[in-house]
Amino acid sequence: MKWLTGLVLLVLATAPAFAAERPVVVELFTSLACSDCPPADAVLARVRGQYPDVLALDLHVTYWNDGSWSDPYSLQGVDELQNDYAALRHDPQVYTPEAVVDGGQPFIGSDSRAMAAAIEKARARIVAGGAVPVDIGSTAQGISVDVGSGQGVGTVWLFGFDPSRTTPVRAGENAGATINEVNVVRSITRLGEWHGRPLELHAPLPAGTGFAVILQSANGTVRAAASSEAAPAVKMNLRHDLPRVQ
Repeated sequence: MKWLTGLVLLVLATAPAFAAERPVVVELFTSLACSDCPPADAVLARVRGQYPDVLALDLHVTYWNDGSWSDPYSLQGVDELQNDYAALRHDPQVYTPEAVVDGGQPFIGSDSRAMAAAIEKARARIVAGGAVPVDIGSTAQGISVDVGSGQGVGTVWLFGFDPSRTTPVRAGENAGATINEVNVVRSITRLGEWHGRPLELHAPLPAGTGFAVILQSANGTVRAAASSEAAPAVKMNLRHDLPRVQ
């Protein structure tokens, strides 16, 4: 089935159809103790490397932790974020690896085809509906966030992350393995509430060497996003020739 694997990778590797006004946000709920998670982490790494207009966030849950070993990147705030998404869709179950693109319908994070389709759908929505402008800056003392005007309300979140991590796993389903990950989230902070008017916020530098700011509506929809590692905007032509996997 090498041809099938090749087509799946080609779907993910194909250049974005068109440039968006802000990055598409891809959140992966994962754990170093979960044997199904390394393939999803690899998909997220390819997304980060191949899509210049995607903000990828690797979010480690705590519910895989036990007395023998705890994921060093697991955060209670990640559990709360995943539970909030589950509550929005009236589903009490959460799992890993779960991916959520721009606050939309979740899917298995190792599914390359679903990932590519969700990114294209989110990008099209951004281009069609516009985005709330957001600018971020940092100094040795902290960060500044300027959110522009727009319609509706939302919450401004700050994520601190490490762009790359290589971790030996001592216990759990991946015991003995060494796992490489990208954009591993180290902190989540609720900065403030936006009500459609320009908003200026300040905060200390978060844990991690990179940071991202996301404006999110109560229904989960991402309205704005910016990252300290953002790539320059790339103009791309509309394409309709993405290969289909049977």
